Amino acid sequence: MRQLSRVLAAVVLLFFILAAIAPNLLAPFDPLAIDPAAAFSSPGAGHVLGTDESGRDIYSRIIHGARPSLLIGATATAIGLGIALVLGTIAGFGGKWLDFGIGRILEVLFALPGLLLALVFIALAGPGVTTTVVAVGITAAPGYARMIRGQILTLRSSPMVEAATVLGRSRFHVLRIHILPNALAPIAVLATLGLGQAILWAASLSFLGLGSPPPTPEWGAMLSAGRAYLSLAWWMTFFPGMAIVLVAAAATVLGRSAKFGGVR
Repeated sequence: MRQLSRVLAAVVLLFFILAAIAPNLLAPFDPLAIDPAAAFSSPGAGHVLGTDESGRDIYSRIIHGARPSLLIGATATAIGLGIALVLGTIAGFGGKWLDFGIGRILEVLFALPGLLLALVFIALAGPGVTTTVVAVGITAAPGYARMIRGQILTLRSSPMVEAATVLGRSRFHVLRIHILPNALAPIAVLATLGLGQAILWAASLSFLGLGSPPPTPEWGAMLSAGRAYLSLAWWMTFFPGMAIVLVAAAATVLGRSAKFGGVR
């Protein structure tokens, strides 16, 4: 059963990655083409997932929406890891006072719910796709930073680091060769899990009108546009929502089944 779930998750991710790379191979219609005569068409032979209020094909918009949605999630995760790497490394390897100061900063960030922290940043920097990506990255950073700090503190007292120190290796050499590669191995796996969460947060912000502007075919923006027509055209929100759920679930399944190397 677990093997089957991994295979299905891999197929789902590969499908949406292909959609992000070459959407025209999978989408039969232009995602921005308006056809008023076909507005609110229910799922059927002509439009497999139906159409929206302007007659645009929902399936084609979901396929073309894979690129911005996945790109936002992946970029936000990378930004979060980059910030966390700096903070976690300084806290874990920089000494007691730096550890204390960064620890207090992380505690303040942890005190705010993730989505609220992203909204605060967007309120200060202004709405937009770039701001959304950075906001989601900042939101994810504290968790990664705390884990990197914990890994580095554990590795600092390991026999391999003690042996390298006795042999006269510099602190930078020990950090670069022995500590960071082993500290980041499990974090890379956790980042796979975080990708699904980043996509959910980005879609939530787009749903609130703080991400991609209409008529961009982005999943969160499609959800936001369809909520006004829930009683008339349920498919406008159901299928973009399913795309978000499938990608997030697939990333989580693969992340939980991933393995990483041990200490070197």
